[in-house]
Amino acid sequence: MTASLIAGLSGVTLTDDERRFYRDVRPAGVILFRRNVFDRAQIARLIDETKNAVGSDDFLVLIDQEGGRVQRLRPPIARALPPAAAFADFFAEDPEEGKEAAFAVARLTAEELRAFGITMNCAPVADLPVEGAHEIISDRAYGRGVSQVVALAQAVADGYLAGGVVPVVKHIPGHGRATADSHLALPVVMTSHKTLSATDFAPFKALAALPAAMTAHVVYADIDAENPASTSAIVTRDVIRGEIGFDNLLMSDDLSMQALSGPMRARAEGVIAAGSDLALHCNGDIDEMRAAAEGVPKLSGRAAERFTAACACVTPPEPYDKERALQLLAALLDEQTPTV
Repeated sequence: MTASLIAGLSGVTLTDDERRFYRDVRPAGVILFRRNVFDRAQIARLIDETKNAVGSDDFLVLIDQEGGRVQRLRPPIARALPPAAAFADFFAEDPEEGKEAAFAVARLTAEELRAFGITMNCAPVADLPVEGAHEIISDRAYGRGVSQVVALAQAVADGYLAGGVVPVVKHIPGHGRATADSHLALPVVMTSHKTLSATDFAPFKALAALPAAMTAHVVYADIDAENPASTSAIVTRDVIRGEIGFDNLLMSDDLSMQALSGPMRARAEGVIAAGSDLALHCNGDIDEMRAAAEGVPKLSGRAAERFTAACACVTPPEPYDKERALQLLAALLDEQTPTV
């Protein structure tokens, strides 16, 4: 049976220890980073070997390929991609063209990812940044208004789905107001629940039908002052599943981020106990991976149903106007090139 875990890999080849881990634990998926990338043939081989070790058709291959700063595959292996803020600029001039560009570039990206065997992309970001917040989100956001963020994030998600790649909206219920980088510290947001509902939570409510989401390692003090959303049963039950209405596949952000504390097994137990369907462990440390695996159950019940539904989104790609998509991508990248 499949474990409620997505894990990483240490390098560009599958080690014997990793092969045994994936064979014995049978995680729900694997996530790739820059350390796992050497060339195109190597990526495809690494993915194939990992999938073969698991031996299951329902196995997700994840990556963070947002564009801009967060892009694990870069030229010459894959196309350069603009940050989300570039689509926001297009949208400000022409909302319809902005949405068309967001869909088209996501569709192009899905084609590239599927060629390697990658089936899930941790995008779009639906966080709503505010003045004075930490820059960890900044140009990764599609704007500062709810309706614009929703329109562009939906177009991106639709582009991935049309290309047979599962989008993961992040970071539910909202990371844009955080005053710290959760990779390095635990952000605490003091804003009232009422204000959060009208701002930070609103994009995720509008996008609640998307097939997968990633939680935020952020404390919302007015809702649960003790625990970040990722380990908070209150936030998961009352806000993510309740107020926002998200009832699809929910995964934690990376367990190895410094926003969390305590032993790795306890971290994994914490996110599952809070209500996530999957725990995500990214850094490729085999000992930490084993500890995380000890802290998660086998997928069952509603969590298993949500996982199966997400896997079912890996469908044959739909046809699209690739030439037009490339034109829009070129225009977006040209806007990002500084003039001398």
